[in-house]
Amino acid sequence: TNGMMVNLAEQNGYVVVYCYPMTGRPDRDLPDGWDQNPGARGCTPQSCAFKDHHHELDMLGASVFGLSTQSSSYQQEVAERLHLPFLLLSDESLKFSSALALPTFQIDGMVLIKRLTLIIKAGRIEKFFYPVFPPNENAEQVINWLRVNAEEIKGQPESE
Repeated sequence: TNGMMVNLAEQNGYVVVYCYPMTGRPDRDLPDGWDQNPGARGCTPQSCAFKDHHHELDMLGASVFGLSTQSSSYQQEVAERLHLPFLLLSDESLKFSSALALPTFQIDGMVLIKRLTLIIKAGRIEKFFYPVFPPNENAEQVINWLRVNAEEIKGQPESE
């Protein structure tokens, strides 16, 4: 959403990429059948949870990115409306999704990524969460995983 390309493998520390199908907009209707599609709802609560826990994730050495197949210009609206402190990435070309064989679904002529979250370090996927339910608790799941694994990396015992 800042108009620049992002290379996730070149990011320092942990990189959290939460993939979501699409965000709605106040001025547009959701696709027909949206509510009947399991896992489709919850993109805004998931994004807001990552926003609410952003400082904690930052303190754990994690950068956060949201990712969908929506265009960057479409995503800019939600990033501004929700005051997200991190970038949303567009996989409109489906290159990222295809390269990782991410699960997708089609609705209303759109190919959308099913909700999942990746934790990456030094270009390697260390952990993935799939399926993600409920979406508003995903940020806490990521934080819990990072707490345990950050301690393991430092050679300290796991938290009780």
